[in-house]
Amino acid sequence: MKRIGLISDTHGLLRREAVEALRGSELIIHAGDVGKPEILDTLRTLAPVVAVRGNVDTADWARSLPETAVAEAGGATIYVLHDVNALDLNPLGAGFQVVVSGHSHKPGSYERNGVLYINPGSAGPRRFQLPVTVARLNLQLIPYEVAFLDLDR
Repeated sequence: MKRIGLISDTHGLLRREAVEALRGSELIIHAGDVGKPEILDTLRTLAPVVAVRGNVDTADWARSLPETAVAEAGGATIYVLHDVNALDLNPLGAGFQVVVSGHSHKPGSYERNGVLYINPGSAGPRRFQLPVTVARLNLQLIPYEVAFLDLDR
């Protein structure tokens, strides 16, 4: 798997634009605050899904979601959690090349100590003036390529 779709903070709203933007992914990672189980069901019609529980995922259905997860794809090991501020391990020392998180609703990526950190932003209801986004991670290129897709365009 080399084409990874990244989504977070849907808060119960899976936009048609998000589904279309993630189409063609070989794996989809949802970094928490899913909001409704139907969102994961829909994403699973596109590709296998790795999802974690966010702070709004408190309903009974969400108890089956882990707080953290590990995904292996395209030779990369990816650590997934909702809030990067809760990271309680050294990703490089633990063998991770990528960390995917959400929570802040702010899309962005940066590299630190050889680890790529990605927040796909929020794909659910708009929060403040922040964009509504998902991201694509391309593991075919080194360094890995991240593209953010603004769902309002």
